[in-house]
Amino acid sequence: MIPDERVPQQVQPRWSERLKALHNVPPLFRMVWEAAPGAVVASLFLRLLAALVPLAVLMVTRRIIDAIYLYTSHQNVLPWYFWWLVALEFILAGMGMILGRLIGFSDTVLSGKYSRYISIRLMKHSSRLDLTLYEDPSFYDTMERARVQGTDRIVLIEAAGRLFQQVITAISLAAGVFIFSPWLLAGLIVCVVPAFLGEIHFAFLGYSLNFTQTTARREMDYLRVLGGSKESAKELKLFGLGPFLTGRFASLADDLHTQNVGLAKRRLLAGVALSLLGTLGYYGTYAFVIYRTVNGGLTLGTMTFLAGAIAGASSNIQAVFSTFSGIADQALFLTDLLEFFRVQPKVVSKPDALPAPRPIQQGFEFKNVSFAYPGSNRAVLKNISFRLHPEERIALVGENGQGKTTIVKLLTRLYDPTEGRILLDGVDLRDYDLDDLWKEIGVIFQDFMKYEMKASTNIAVGRIEQMHDLDTIRIAALKSLAEPVIQKLPKAYDQVLGCRFEGGLDLSGGEWQKIALARAYLRDAQLLILDEPTAALDARSEHQVFQRFAELTEGKTALLISHRFSTVRMADRILVLENGKIAEQGAHCQLIERGGRYAEMFELQAASYR
Repeated sequence: MIPDERVPQQVQPRWSERLKALHNVPPLFRMVWEAAPGAVVASLFLRLLAALVPLAVLMVTRRIIDAIYLYTSHQNVLPWYFWWLVALEFILAGMGMILGRLIGFSDTVLSGKYSRYISIRLMKHSSRLDLTLYEDPSFYDTMERARVQGTDRIVLIEAAGRLFQQVITAISLAAGVFIFSPWLLAGLIVCVVPAFLGEIHFAFLGYSLNFTQTTARREMDYLRVLGGSKESAKELKLFGLGPFLTGRFASLADDLHTQNVGLAKRRLLAGVALSLLGTLGYYGTYAFVIYRTVNGGLTLGTMTFLAGAIAGASSNIQAVFSTFSGIADQALFLTDLLEFFRVQPKVVSKPDALPAPRPIQQGFEFKNVSFAYPGSNRAVLKNISFRLHPEERIALVGENGQGKTTIVKLLTRLYDPTEGRILLDGVDLRDYDLDDLWKEIGVIFQDFMKYEMKASTNIAVGRIEQMHDLDTIRIAALKSLAEPVIQKLPKAYDQVLGCRFEGGLDLSGGEWQKIALARAYLRDAQLLILDEPTAALDARSEHQVFQRFAELTEGKTALLISHRFSTVRMADRILVLENGKIAEQGAHCQLIERGGRYAEMFELQAASYR
């Protein structure tokens, strides 16, 4: 029976709930078929043969017993094919053993292919979903449970295979196994020892292999998080990292699958040899019993056909009910997985979407834009209208929670407005192809990702197709002042960053931020967005970055968010947000002269430096 898995606040689910949950099983089987159709067909075929072997053995055995009975009771001559029947029974038993091994091997292949398939599908689906979903705690919980459920349902798949085999065996069995004398039981135990020792040996090999795969499995877990977490969702979408991350995951999964299947093959071959040895010993003893029976040394009572048939059928029927109960229990835990796959993104490209304009001619325009998060009545932005001209540098300022980052997410179409429109060159942003639009946007968010990978890869995620172009990566690092940081590392650009993996080195907040800035510069997009780009930098580094700000944004449209007025004063125009609206806008000098909200905030900050 499948190990019990408890449902919260319920000791044991009722049969009605179990049966209702069975509607989750067909979709799971469809996914299993999509993952490995060949392994599914092989497993079912092998189980069908294995289920029919007991019937075939008993039919042959019955012919043998009948022949022996006629020979001993009526002095009939043994049929000419008698010893061929004995040999056939040995062959059938050997087939049963080999089929069992093959079924185990096919289950290993199926399990590996399904785990790879479901993990990649979860990553791909997560990367497609709307950013707003990641800000809904209930959905986030569903996604986490779906991730666990997707890989933990291997036991249900294996149970379904056993159920298939048990049902056929229960129906087809006409008899069971023979009951032999105690001395024969001792002989059987001796015959099983080689196979038992072989299983122990391969169990240790399996543990050793699992131990050596720990680092790779941890990296796969990390890639799964990157492919579907709230923190990585923005950059994953804008930088088009879905294929890169899933490709890396697939490569690791393929390597581990090859290693596991290799061990399974060795286990299969050795197990077959050892089990054949045990079977040979068993049937050598069995042939001796037949010989003794032929010569009248044993009675036919030791080989009661009916007793074996009843025992075999009874045990299989019980197993069918037990396995079915386990499957029904396991089906309860598929709900979140299937619900997760039913969620579809709303922020998508239209079928006839337009390519992004190259170059941008008129710029961006917010026209009466309002935004509220799904399920909330509070508007974060209220009737916002402004233009962002080509090659213009705009800064957004305001207290926390006033909608600055929300404007960025709307501008990059991570969100769609609740009301109003956002235009690019006079065309609604929703009419453009999303992937093509994102190629023209370089953005670094305040909560940027720290990829625990090589330093070069950390920068290359800004334009992942240039991952192997180290010269271009170094130019971006020079622009962001990350080059000196990287050159101090033991392995320079090949140094793994972070502490998750052995040999990795963590960076300070300011050093990480320089790495993140390099991604934006590597992107070389028409629109450059920097959300608090110097928040973690010291005063000297911040001054160096913005001394070159004009050079780095030359020929680009730039949007800057910062709480430091020494930074925002370098923008061509400043938008002051308050209560979800634009309270005032203009150049730094103009806003200071007006003596409004901007001037008040500037004086408060300047006073702390006097």
